[in-house]
Amino acid sequence: LIPENLNQKIYDDIYIVSDEEAIQTAKDLARLEGLMCGISSGTNVAAALKLAKKLGKGKTVVTVLPDTAERYFSTPLFENE
Repeated sequence: LIPENLNQKIYDDIYIVSDEEAIQTAKDLARLEGLMCGISSGTNVAAALKLAKKLGKGKTVVTVLPDTAERYFSTPLFENE
């Protein structure tokens, strides 16, 4: 469903990120970068990585990390692998 108030002229692409991909990316951010982010941040970074791959070398991609991991202690983000 697309909300009526969404201005579809202000963005170029939409990237679909699965729950599993978002969780794994959040785990990778913690393990590889020392950033304790939540699943929403994992989603943003996963989408940014897809865009970076599409754009190719020499391009800059910016995203935001809107949450911290502490909100997700009872979710699959903190399940043992």
